[in-house]
Amino acid sequence: MKKKEKYLVSPNIKDKSLITELKGIDENGKKIKSKVINEKSLTIFLNNQEIVTLMSIADHPKYLAIGYLLNQNMLKKSDKISKVEIDKELNVVVVRTKRKTNYENKLKKKITTSGCAIGTVFGDIYDEIKKIKLKTKKKIKHKWIYEISKKITLTPSLYLEAGAIHGCAIIQNNKPLIYMEDVGRHNAVDKIAGYMFLKKISASNKIFYTTGRLTSEMVIKTIKMRIPILISRSGFTAWGVELAKKSDLTLIGRAKGKKYLVLSGEERIEYK
Repeated sequence: MKKKEKYLVSPNIKDKSLITELKGIDENGKKIKSKVINEKSLTIFLNNQEIVTLMSIADHPKYLAIGYLLNQNMLKKSDKISKVEIDKELNVVVVRTKRKTNYENKLKKKITTSGCAIGTVFGDIYDEIKKIKLKTKKKIKHKWIYEISKKITLTPSLYLEAGAIHGCAIIQNNKPLIYMEDVGRHNAVDKIAGYMFLKKISASNKIFYTTGRLTSEMVIKTIKMRIPILISRSGFTAWGVELAKKSDLTLIGRAKGKKYLVLSGEERIEYK
């Protein structure tokens, strides 16, 4: 029997609050029971200011809130977080920092992205991404691409239990370390960003894997986290590829079985 992958954090399929069992009828008219994902609103505050309300499975509200604020440039990596308050009844997370914050003007300039469950990116982030070059010498072996996809596919997950959900993972070489799921892939990314920030996990030698499309939003968040390699079993958007090339991000898509396509940063692939 093969050893199960040991993650620092991974989907908790035993958490009954994440899934509801409903009665339905299949293609043969037979009555069946089916598992479906629970979707909740989660409102994030930064100090005394309401920032956003997301639709999420809300399994890691602390990581999601911190990761969202980091990826939207509202929380700085140098910030000291004094407290994170979670109200499960109101579905609210309040992140409190020692630095005084006010993002009233910034909130007026958000861009709705193609992310599931409505993603957002703020205009100043595009200006920041243009200045980032991922100069790390991190490489990925040809065989790791297949091994990573296989390990993620075999990991017990909410997707395998009920579907209708995206997954994202952080990989060290060919070993998965962190696996997050959510109804929107951008939420899964943000949960990972929040976890890595709080646990002080380095990103420059990691590989990012997502089940979702390689859109501009996914590319931006990966670059912002300073992760040099992004893999997906899904396809690309032209703008996502353009942004990846400008920042020297290795972009690997359509990774299914032993096939894949590289549209940016091919110099990081080792074929031997």
